[in-house]
Amino acid sequence: MSNSRHVPVMLQRCLDLLAPALERPGAVAVDCTLGLGGHSEALLTRFPEARLVALDRDKEALRHAGERLAPFGDRATLVHAVYDELPDVLQRLGAPRVQGVLFDLGVSSMQLDEAGRGFAYAQDAPLDMRMDQSTGISAAEVLNTYAPGELVRILRAYGEEKQAKRIVAAIVREREKEPFTTSARLVELIRDALPQAAKRTGGNPAKRTFQALRIEVNGELAVLERAIPAAVQALGLGGRIAVLSYHSLEDRLVKQVFAAGAASTAPPGLPVVPERYQPRLKLLTRGAELPTEEEIAENRRAAPARLRGAERIRESVE
Repeated sequence: MSNSRHVPVMLQRCLDLLAPALERPGAVAVDCTLGLGGHSEALLTRFPEARLVALDRDKEALRHAGERLAPFGDRATLVHAVYDELPDVLQRLGAPRVQGVLFDLGVSSMQLDEAGRGFAYAQDAPLDMRMDQSTGISAAEVLNTYAPGELVRILRAYGEEKQAKRIVAAIVREREKEPFTTSARLVELIRDALPQAAKRTGGNPAKRTFQALRIEVNGELAVLERAIPAAVQALGLGGRIAVLSYHSLEDRLVKQVFAAGAASTAPPGLPVVPERYQPRLKLLTRGAELPTEEEIAENRRAAPARLRGAERIRESVE
């Protein structure tokens, strides 16, 4: 499956959603999650008039993608930033309004494939999980230092793990003997802690705990809560946004922001709705769109993907 790391998820559909906005002369597109640069390369190729701003918090990803996008010269601007910093980045670049924004919220294939990063539960690796390895605390520190109640909260909220209490009791017992450093010991502990029935469903039993730790270490949901409204705000009239999410927590957040933008905020009963209450967004997808079966067969990482799109149809009236 080594080539699967280079296959961007739902690529064609993302490009089609953004096309009406990015075919305009002078369009600026933002790839908020550059990763290995697959989506960015496709955007620059398909829309030869467009300029691209691409963000990533992972310096290693920026280096790889920089090489890949070098042929496009100054049409691509790569920035080391977390995506909730989007408004500042655009301000600095003198492009506060853009025509297209793309988010691909999956963990970058590179981070999953490089054993030393500790994202994957299938191989033994240091428990790090930081997307930007120059800052913040690692997954090992979370496991070794957080209070039991806090760990239970994280596993429930971010991993939707029903057995959180059992798993945390085992973690606390084990960490007193010896702090956690690598992923294999955690995976084994989770397997032992779960009742038989819980092991039979839903793939690797460690999956939900690893997801929860990754979200906590990188502050992913808090960042996303700020980033999606900021990205909608940055869209010019007729601008479009496409967001790929990979678990229900992310998808719910995106859905809420889009739904709020697409709703009228007028008090009920007004005979004519004033401009300031009119919806600012038009939804471009009915619910969340899923990848096709063919795509999932070719690229297993596409399986959990959910795509939502929206178009800016009205300026905000402050």
